[in-house]
Amino acid sequence: MTCRIEPAASRSPAPAGPPLPEPLGWIAAAWGEIRARGLERRLRLRTGRQGRAVVLDGRPLVNFGANDYLGYAGDVRLAKAAAKAACAEGFGAGASPLVSGHSAAHDRLERAIAELLAVDAALVFPSGFAANTAAIAALVGPGDLIVSDARNHASIIDGCRLSRADISVYPHRDMRALDAALVASPAAQRRLVVTDTLFSMDGTAAPLADLCEIARRHGAMVLVDEAHATGVFGERGSGLVEAAGCADGVHVRVGTLSKALGAGGGFVAGHADLIRWLAHAARPWIFSTAHPPAVAAAAWRAVELLAEEPHRRHELLDRAADVRDRLAHAGISVGGDAQILPLVVGTAEAAVAAAAHLADEGLFVPAIRPPSVPAGESLLRASLSWHHSTDDLDRLVRGLLAVAGGRSGA
Repeated sequence: MTCRIEPAASRSPAPAGPPLPEPLGWIAAAWGEIRARGLERRLRLRTGRQGRAVVLDGRPLVNFGANDYLGYAGDVRLAKAAAKAACAEGFGAGASPLVSGHSAAHDRLERAIAELLAVDAALVFPSGFAANTAAIAALVGPGDLIVSDARNHASIIDGCRLSRADISVYPHRDMRALDAALVASPAAQRRLVVTDTLFSMDGTAAPLADLCEIARRHGAMVLVDEAHATGVFGERGSGLVEAAGCADGVHVRVGTLSKALGAGGGFVAGHADLIRWLAHAARPWIFSTAHPPAVAAAAWRAVELLAEEPHRRHELLDRAADVRDRLAHAGISVGGDAQILPLVVGTAEAAVAAAAHLADEGLFVPAIRPPSVPAGESLLRASLSWHHSTDDLDRLVRGLLAVAGGRSGA
């Protein structure tokens, strides 16, 4: 199968337009503040496939910026599965799942996800963001309590806000604070503990066993987001819940199909009655057109590949541990114990400058700035992929040592 996309010209900055209409005049001042704080973003144009190397604005770079952990985003086997499904079912789903958008490809994918996670059932959403906001707002509301890790993803934060429940935020991975928040809320009707399992900005894992035990003692529900862990951790590759052996203590499992699985969309999985409830209460699922059947077919093929190619996740984590050890030997700690390697550099300006230096060396390592991280904690985040070669990783180590002022001979 040959796939060809005509190359696009490099993206040019948008020309200055006429003055903003008076009701939108506030945007100019707000935009000026963003620029003054070093938080202006620029939309890069990618041409060609997502993979170990990427072309951004016409510049070829080794790609440490994607969440394509297992290297499936550009895999022709997913493209073939998508093409076959598109020919059989068309591309667009045409309607919400409850009307006529639930296709054979979606049904097969949901069954495969449930089998992978060893749960009763699953629902597929157009995105992982939608899955989180939908599930949280369907489980709790006014008079209820959510206890949330301070570094949870924006989709969890927004889901908490949409629910209109009371929200208690505990310091990152602080289980004493989690326990205290639940003790302090005996009047809440329902209580929900929410956490990422692998935190995307610092590469740390939630202490799931302790968290589940605390929630059990207080009769609280537990929802976890496995977005960055699905496909990478666990004997079957289902995530950190499996790896931690605490599936019985987790009631709602959210994940994405767009990171290690290389496709698109999100899911919520768990008990059959939970999924039945969400199909009647999760507004982003009820009122959104289902995501394309072809995308569901590609995700299903990726789930198959998890079982066929377990070496990818094992080799990925081994390589990540090696890079982390080499940096630690040079006196640089990137924290965590996963395929995400964050290097905190401080200010937003410093992070942008460091990323530009690495790009000059042929490496795409994005700068992460507020609001993704707290002020003063801007960082470089290197996301490793199974596709990265030994030479790629050597270059990454040398580049990170250079921007951190470390020794060059690690």
